[in-house]
Amino acid sequence: MKITAVDCFGYDLHYAHGEYVMSGNRAATSEIGTLVRLRTDSGAEGWGEITPLGNRYLPTHWAEVRAALHTLAPALIGLDPTNISTVKRAMDATLLGGTYAKAAVDVACWDLLGQACGQPVSVLLGGVLQNDFPLYEAVPLASPEEMAAFVTAREAAGITRFQLKVGNDPLDDAARTRAVVEAAAHDTLIVADSNGGWNLRAAQIALREMADLPVFIEQPCRETRDCIFAMRHSALPLVLDESIVTPTDAFDAKFAAGAVSINIKISRVGGLTEAARMRDLMQHLDMMVSMEDTWGGDVVSAAVSHLAASTRPENFQNASFMNDRTDGHVAGYQPRSVAGRGSAPTAPGLGITVITDGLERIFEVS
Repeated sequence: MKITAVDCFGYDLHYAHGEYVMSGNRAATSEIGTLVRLRTDSGAEGWGEITPLGNRYLPTHWAEVRAALHTLAPALIGLDPTNISTVKRAMDATLLGGTYAKAAVDVACWDLLGQACGQPVSVLLGGVLQNDFPLYEAVPLASPEEMAAFVTAREAAGITRFQLKVGNDPLDDAARTRAVVEAAAHDTLIVADSNGGWNLRAAQIALREMADLPVFIEQPCRETRDCIFAMRHSALPLVLDESIVTPTDAFDAKFAAGAVSINIKISRVGGLTEAARMRDLMQHLDMMVSMEDTWGGDVVSAAVSHLAASTRPENFQNASFMNDRTDGHVAGYQPRSVAGRGSAPTAPGLGITVITDGLERIFEVS
């Protein structure tokens, strides 16, 4: 099999609940998504997606992603997409950096590999260990009453795991978290996620105020070393996210930071290949694993579903289907969650069919 063309498509993905608000006045009602299609001489097509969450969440944005893909595309022509290591070496030889753009190509290669083998990606990632798995939903930063009401409403839809957006004033954040804990069912899993929004002083105040609450604390400060400093007097369990990019970072997350869990974003680490390697290391370290991506629709959700389905249930915390939060339904809203749980498609590859009608064609390289 050889890659004969690389197509790039664009579309807007709107947030299902109005406005998505995080710390530091970072907010979004929609984001600009980019889809990558690899066409081959066999007639098979592979799909990947990269949709950054704004320009200030992680070090990339939609225009940068598209420029990187335009640079990478000519180097992909003629390569065998099922030889994923060769594709990665070709991309790295063409462009230093560009991790987020490379991630979309990597996912498309896995899609093609699965189709060539006649197997879903989950089987190629080690085999299905979970026919279905719990999903979490993010709770936008708002007043304590609004966040508690959001959780109550979503619990009625079957969601039992929530990630609360905090990271502003620490006393207000503690009040938000307490209101949610009091409103939620006793067995609901709650994570207070600052997205690196607290400085050291604010983090320590927030942790002191939340000390008696049954919650996880996620990425209190931007850098891992500051998270270590902030958490050193807290008994609350730590989850790391944005500061964990490589397997070495994951190792340090346990032994230096004392984290019990990492939230893997597929595009942040460079694609399914690196996400699976990090997942496997975390399982070996007996850490808990969460997985998702920065934003996206059906293609992102499909990639997440296969990684989740092939993860050991005893090390699995939760995943997120971004197509539940957005209108990015380019594959008929598949995969689709049911009562707060997800599952991976069983057809070969990603197991979804992308429809290009209504998508903006950005470029074609052949």
